[in-house]
Amino acid sequence: MKILQNSDIPIYKQISTQFREEIMNGTIKEGEYLPSIRGLAKDLKISVITTMKAYEELAEEGLVSAVQGKGYIVNPQDREMIREQHLRQLEQHLLNAIESARVAGVTTGEVINMIKTLATID
Repeated sequence: MKILQNSDIPIYKQISTQFREEIMNGTIKEGEYLPSIRGLAKDLKISVITTMKAYEELAEEGLVSAVQGKGYIVNPQDREMIREQHLRQLEQHLLNAIESARVAGVTTGEVINMIKTLATID
């Protein structure tokens, strides 16, 4: 796990984002436990409170559940729900990009060409 200390993104958000991506793409599977809060805090050299905040965010989203005395376990994931979450994230990123393009005076055609250049979409 990579944490950028000088990032504008809070550390707990960096942690939850990385775990969210690993859960959604299947790297961390249903029924697996996340690292212990204290262990992860020690490994990353951050506070236990910061780590706990990241785990609580994942729990609020329904991605993980707290198991008394054992830690946080990954919940079964609804693949369609995960796809919808990815689509919402993509939509938000695209809206941000479109707004940036408007401000910079970039045309729709130029934006489409940039997308085609940067990524191959299946």
